[in-house]
Amino acid sequence: MDNSSLNARRRSRELRRVAEERLDVLVVGLGATGAGAALDAASRGLSVAAIDAHDLAFGTSRWSSKMIHGGLRYLAKGQVDVAYESAVERGILLRTTAPHLVAAHPYLLPLTKAVSRRQAALVMSGYRLGDGLRAAARTPRRLLPGPTRLSAARTRTLAPVLGGDGLRGALLSWDGRLLDDARLVVAIARTAAAHGARVLTRCRALRLTGQGALVRDELTGEEFDVRARVVINAAGVWAGGLDPEVRLRPSRGTHLVLAQGTLPGLIAGMHVPIPGETNRFALVLPQRDGRVYVGLTDEPVDGPVPDVPEVPEEDVRTLLEVLNGVLETQVTREAVAGAYAGLRPLLAADGHTADISRRHAVLAHDGIVTVVGGKLTTYRRMAEDAVDEAVSSGKLRARRSRTRKIPLAGAGPRPSGVPHRLAERYGSEAEAVHELVKAYPEEVGLGITEGELVWSVRHEGALDEGDLLDRRTRIGLVKQDRDRALPATRDVLHRTTRD
Repeated sequence: MDNSSLNARRRSRELRRVAEERLDVLVVGLGATGAGAALDAASRGLSVAAIDAHDLAFGTSRWSSKMIHGGLRYLAKGQVDVAYESAVERGILLRTTAPHLVAAHPYLLPLTKAVSRRQAALVMSGYRLGDGLRAAARTPRRLLPGPTRLSAARTRTLAPVLGGDGLRGALLSWDGRLLDDARLVVAIARTAAAHGARVLTRCRALRLTGQGALVRDELTGEEFDVRARVVINAAGVWAGGLDPEVRLRPSRGTHLVLAQGTLPGLIAGMHVPIPGETNRFALVLPQRDGRVYVGLTDEPVDGPVPDVPEVPEEDVRTLLEVLNGVLETQVTREAVAGAYAGLRPLLAADGHTADISRRHAVLAHDGIVTVVGGKLTTYRRMAEDAVDEAVSSGKLRARRSRTRKIPLAGAGPRPSGVPHRLAERYGSEAEAVHELVKAYPEEVGLGITEGELVWSVRHEGALDEGDLLDRRTRIGLVKQDRDRALPATRDVLHRTTRD
């Protein structure tokens, strides 16, 4: 078993050790930032455990727009430092840490009657400034092409679903995208494990102290103390429940999942202006499996934070109205096969949540370091800042952060002779996955085979069908697909856990 593998046997063994030892750092939360903090701390030579009440990427990290972006929206608001940070982190992902999971993708802003020539000129100026950020961040043009304007004819080759009446063309820009945000978190966690971090899912932090945490094993119900010199609270929207000094104002971002074939021929993503809003756009992003994601709302959420946010019907109607404003043929409610919503852990402030800065914050007191805010693109920098504070406040002996130069699991050269789909999802590990696919070739859904599920159980920490269908794959985004895949998934779990 390679040292990056996460599985039930390793979990059981490391759980016993964590209960017996005193750690340098305990990380609570295994979204992108928490997994990133575990990797950062472990790669500095610190003893680390990272726990989550549920699973890797269970919270906000799996509900993103799948974009790794250069911060153009923040540039438009004058937040140059936030935009530059985004551009730098995007470049690190594209070049070094996750080139197998992050790639450049084209996005169109259709020039319809609703977009004036003055507005189009302003947006193109913003795109050019964004390209300047790319250059300042030293991301090569070969990885991220520059913006340009397209004719109406060329626009329709990339997006034949657009309405032709009054279409003057489009502005074409490029930005980063993830095939799957949850897979990024899995890669970060496995890389952390390879550097010695103990990554433990189904472990709920009940109470944090300056000396560690009271933890419950959610599989057995057993409670025990984990001793640590510093605790990093990276629980996202649940961070305030563990640290009462943190005040959050969660914001709900809803996405629709359109059924396969709903927007035929769509190659590029699209930015569609939201009526009545300045510098806000809906995102339309075609997926490799034929689905299309449409987002993104930005609505404040009050009250208790749910484990899995529900999507209000009002959000569905709003997104469909924006989308249909640029289409030749209207998308009906029946074409919405699924929907998902994520809650952003924004610091409480006055004003609409869309106007709250996406700067992250690191707050420290009494041996607890809480990191909140920010966005998926900048998870690595957030983690670095949190560990810097943990090292300082805990007076720990550690090297400086190395994570901008550490490739994530799968980031090596892609092997030849394996299906392209596997190479895209698993990078340098695709050959090993392919061997399992040949042994277990039955498809469970969306082209995904039983062999890939076996890989996830053996190497990626999947413990149940939810882990497999909702996070290691995204079959579960559409209920009908999930229901069809469930019997085969349970068979895989039954067979694999007996091995």
